[in-house]
Amino acid sequence: MARALRLASALVAGTLSIGAAADHAPERRYQLVEGLNLNAFVRDGKVAAHLLLRSGRDPRILVAFPAGNSGVGLWFAPLDRPARWTLERAPTPFTSGDGTMQGIKAVATINAARLTPKQAVLSNVRYLRDYQAVSRFPPEVGADAQIGSDTIQFRRPRLDGAPGYDLALRVLDGRIEAGSIIAGRNGRIRLEITALTGDPPLTPLPISQLLNARAAPDPAARNALAFLSYREKFLAGSWRFNTYFGRDTLMSVRLLMPALQPAAIEAGLGSVFARLSPGGEVAHEEGIGEFAVLQNRKAGRSGDGAELDYGMIDDDYMLAPVAADYLEGPGKDRGAAFLATKIESAARPGEYSSIGALLVRNLRFVIGQATGFATNPSIATLIAIKPGRMSGEWRDSDEGLGRGIYPYDVNAALVPATLAAADRLYRSGLLNAYLQPGDRAIFADAGAMATTWQTKAPPLFRVEMTAVTASAAVRAYATSLHLHAEPALNALGDAPLRFHALSIDAAGQPVPIINSDEGFALLFGNPPPADLDRDIAAVMRPFPVGLMTDAGLLVANAAFAGEAMQARFTPGAYHGAVIWSWQQALLAAGLERQLRRQDLPPRIRKRLIGAQAALWRVIGTTRGLQSSELWSWQYRAGRYQPVAFGTGKADVDESNAAQLWSTVYLAVRPPRRR
Repeated sequence: MARALRLASALVAGTLSIGAAADHAPERRYQLVEGLNLNAFVRDGKVAAHLLLRSGRDPRILVAFPAGNSGVGLWFAPLDRPARWTLERAPTPFTSGDGTMQGIKAVATINAARLTPKQAVLSNVRYLRDYQAVSRFPPEVGADAQIGSDTIQFRRPRLDGAPGYDLALRVLDGRIEAGSIIAGRNGRIRLEITALTGDPPLTPLPISQLLNARAAPDPAARNALAFLSYREKFLAGSWRFNTYFGRDTLMSVRLLMPALQPAAIEAGLGSVFARLSPGGEVAHEEGIGEFAVLQNRKAGRSGDGAELDYGMIDDDYMLAPVAADYLEGPGKDRGAAFLATKIESAARPGEYSSIGALLVRNLRFVIGQATGFATNPSIATLIAIKPGRMSGEWRDSDEGLGRGIYPYDVNAALVPATLAAADRLYRSGLLNAYLQPGDRAIFADAGAMATTWQTKAPPLFRVEMTAVTASAAVRAYATSLHLHAEPALNALGDAPLRFHALSIDAAGQPVPIINSDEGFALLFGNPPPADLDRDIAAVMRPFPVGLMTDAGLLVANAAFAGEAMQARFTPGAYHGAVIWSWQQALLAAGLERQLRRQDLPPRIRKRLIGAQAALWRVIGTTRGLQSSELWSWQYRAGRYQPVAFGTGKADVDESNAAQLWSTVYLAVRPPRRR
């Protein structure tokens, strides 16, 4: 271990304040298994916790808490052979004797001969995430082991002296020997796990205030949404993102909107408005708890004030369309009161602003950003990710945009949508009370700007190649992945292949990767019918020509991008040839919206209905994975079979078992027969 184990003569149980476990059934408790991960969730009053037991050759115990985005984790030394955890007693809410810490107790068994602690990390989940991904964490948050006759405990206060974190393992079957846990005669190790955090708890949104009668009766999605929903904010996903993320909140609120109570929609939108920058940008992520303590210290500040990250650009252009959809839809009768509500700034505690004034602030920003292209449409005036970054929208891994700087989804779908929303909101009169001198001149041009973006931006991303060129690329790519190419090539035909690039690079060249981001254009825009026909065809063709597989709709297909790019967009890459649950839902919701149009020719309407049916068939076959963040696939006997992301050695990370925007199937429902 990075810090040597320290022997303790007294029983470690004696160092832990005697506490109390819940003596009633928790408000919410459920379990699920994904690949090698056994996940158990519990939420009851002040306690909300996610216990993860990782099986295989590299076992670990990890508990993540929404409170402060905190967590405790213990990684063990690699085993000679794979071992599997069994959860004997589900997590029970537990509070320390002095009431300053909350957490869980659980009992688990593993069929391993020996467990040797390698590293414990007790802190903010960001540091646990970093250790899992790159084996690093700040030395300040390290914790020594205290070892008793039957207990190993890791415990420390938070860096600012506030109540901190505690992880204790009591050996029920087996023994402790030289810092390792040795199995009993039955070849198993049985442990009582106690995990606590001192960070302030959040306030759960009761299910009665969360969903309306239109929500689907899906227990898995309801469980995940309930665990991730709080009055202060929605959480992006557990275990790895147990806090606010702007993009995740906005897309989830929009897709869930038909199934949410108004109070829940307003809680989600309010959390985004509370974190706006002074210039009107939407915060991507917040750094809180001990992460904020450490970041503030590095900057010469004290306290645990939130660090807000404004590095992403797509969320800036999501806020207005989502807010407009609420104000024009389920919030129509509550709009004026909602906009008049004053909320405290998370960036500047003690400062209060009305939501209407904050919405106008965001609209000023996005209109200003869009003016250059509206005046002079060209690649150079498109909106780029921020300098020095390789990511800037939902594909936020370094390779997610194929090293492009102008994302398709932002420029071709979201910017036109936010300008159109600005125009509608301005003309509705809802913003009149919040406009400042000069605003009317700015907002009066929004409609014309939206038209320019809608007509001029998408064509800049068009990629076209002959069927002969496309077929050769598909055959080579299929060979590299050990796939049969002919079934997909049959869907290509002899016509040229046309699709929208994932992005445009700094040299002005489109990055020729077929992608799932057409869903944004379908949900927020009204593409010309001919464009709809072409773009849906490109997405819905079988992989490796398009994106469709038996395991789901892929988010990227690099068949036409060359070998170097293909090596970065594998089935083990976070935004590679993998399936993201919410992207399937985005496309499904977009198709449903487009089919409500009255201007579609019968032939194109028929194509959209066929695409919708095919998409829902594959969504149905992966129903058990829908609440997950993402998954991958393996190819066997001519079919694509879903596999949990993070199971394979080539997978760069693992998926969240509870993901906010993967719960949207509570509102995104299969169509009735047309």
